[in-house]
Amino acid sequence: MAKTDADWKTTLTPEQYHVLREHGTEHRGSSPLNKEKRAGTFKCAGCGTPLFSSDTKFESGTGWPSFYAPLLDTVETTVDRSYGMTRTEVHCAECGGHLGHVFPDGPAPTGQRYCMNGVALQFEPKKT
Repeated sequence: MAKTDADWKTTLTPEQYHVLREHGTEHRGSSPLNKEKRAGTFKCAGCGTPLFSSDTKFESGTGWPSFYAPLLDTVETTVDRSYGMTRTEVHCAECGGHLGHVFPDGPAPTGQRYCMNGVALQFEPKKT
């Protein structure tokens, strides 16, 4: 997805731009998506790509929406060595937007915790 910085700044809120395009992090506990319990899909706030099913969401106690697995082929990872530590960054495979990080301390069946910035996601409830 080829967009200029100016394009991103016109389509995203300042907080979304900071997280998705500048690899920022929202404040712990600030996302309403932490409390989202309905069935549905969590999509990239930058491009609308479906990323996570509500079936894989769990309460991690970290203050950020957490999932144990993404939808197939929707996210990519890179090594993040910022802040004096090594972590695995997660970004949208479609637009490259920074979503958060993945850690090896999640629940079964994957053992992974995709710790996502809620501002980088949009929730679409399942149609009944």
